[in-house]
Amino acid sequence: MSSGDQSEWAQQYGPWAVIAGGSEGVGAEFAFQLADAGINLVLIARKAEPLRDTADRCRARGVRVRELPLDLAGADAVTRIVEATTELEVGLLIYNAGANTHSAEFLDGDPAAFGRVLDLNVRTPLALIHHFGGPMRVRRRGGLLLVGSLTGYLGSARQTVYGGAKAFTRIYAEGLWLELRDYNVHVLELVLGVTRTPAMARAGLNFDVPGLRVSDPADVAREGLSRLSQGPVHVISAHADSPALRATSDRAEAVLASHRLMQKLLRTAPPSH
Repeated sequence: MSSGDQSEWAQQYGPWAVIAGGSEGVGAEFAFQLADAGINLVLIARKAEPLRDTADRCRARGVRVRELPLDLAGADAVTRIVEATTELEVGLLIYNAGANTHSAEFLDGDPAAFGRVLDLNVRTPLALIHHFGGPMRVRRRGGLLLVGSLTGYLGSARQTVYGGAKAFTRIYAEGLWLELRDYNVHVLELVLGVTRTPAMARAGLNFDVPGLRVSDPADVAREGLSRLSQGPVHVISAHADSPALRATSDRAEAVLASHRLMQKLLRTAPPSH
């Protein structure tokens, strides 16, 4: 990034950025790249140890960093974030924390656990955007970046609620972009496919499926930040030709084809029915 780009980023998105899900993977790469642009950071994640490691690496780049270890699906999450940032001028919110925290077929799952999926992926980001977006609109500058998923384009077994939440986020981002485009507040839903993150590695994903495209977290963060001003939705280039994006006619066959790929990715056996 050139010094001119750094100055423009700081003017549009500084002096502070809040990154929810900022401890590792794509979230950490967002943090490193923003730190290199001189933007101070509030990093939020559930696990304190990787959060501290990323925060220290950002401090080494010369910016101020606040760490906030908490569960973003918790009932007090938004209150704690608001209290921790009360006196800060936040010019950028990145919500990178969405995940499928309850992978179960819907009728076999726990309704309360599905509710936590909605808390993490819908209720908490909407509350944070409402809180931080208002002052951005008044200042007539800022940015709101939501990390989405290709899962929001086609239904998936064991991801019924999560996929629905991601579909909601995309439409929500488009509407928010319309509402804020005249106020110089940039809105983007950044749609990810399979990405080589620590979380996906821990989930045991099979990255060696023939023909599978896998993104690198640093490339994803770089592309997302470069596209933030051009919202409302951007699919990471490595996955821009995904069949999920073109499934408009025979939805049943598209869903089944996606399901077969997911079985290979998750190393699960085909169903007996």
